[in-house]
Amino acid sequence: MAADKSHRVTDLDTLKALGHPLRIKLYRALYVAGTATASQLADEVGEVVSLVSYHLRKLAAHGIIEEAPEGRGDARERWWQPIAQGISTRDEDWRDSPEGEAVHTATSRLWARQLGEMYEHYLDTKDSWSDDWRDAAFNSGSMMSLTADELRCLGQEIEELFARWRARAKDAQEAGDVAGREKVSVHVQGAPYRTGSPQRGSS
Repeated sequence: MAADKSHRVTDLDTLKALGHPLRIKLYRALYVAGTATASQLADEVGEVVSLVSYHLRKLAAHGIIEEAPEGRGDARERWWQPIAQGISTRDEDWRDSPEGEAVHTATSRLWARQLGEMYEHYLDTKDSWSDDWRDAAFNSGSMMSLTADELRCLGQEIEELFARWRARAKDAQEAGDVAGREKVSVHVQGAPYRTGSPQRGSS
């Protein structure tokens, strides 16, 4: 990948470009692969190459992915890579714009829905996985009472933990340690909630 840090999206047109189901799948597949061609990604997501190429060009036009350096396989095919080690969006960048906030919410829902579908797909197909993988898979969560600053710190610590494991996996793969490795999705959310229905008109 071109950079180690996450790319924070603050441009509305870029956010809109990301709010497309196939583009999210393509970005995720490319993120896992590191570099890939449209043909490879088309096989991954089950779409025709021409459609995948179109959406890859859209992502590139908005600075989400870029052409990878030369020297990767067949020179007749264009190789792509993410511009950074992940992308992120923050609510604070959109709350002063009704349109931006609406697009950000819709895009966030789409990303969350797809991640949920990935776990549901595992549940639907878990009989096809070995006992080792089934024993290793997990679905856990926690309820706690925190301040906003504490929740922010918790999120930062979790991201640092993810970064360490991503780096460990990358180093292992580059060293040729690929036996027994599979693509793994680990998704954590942290948000405040209230039980019951909100009270209206109370003083």
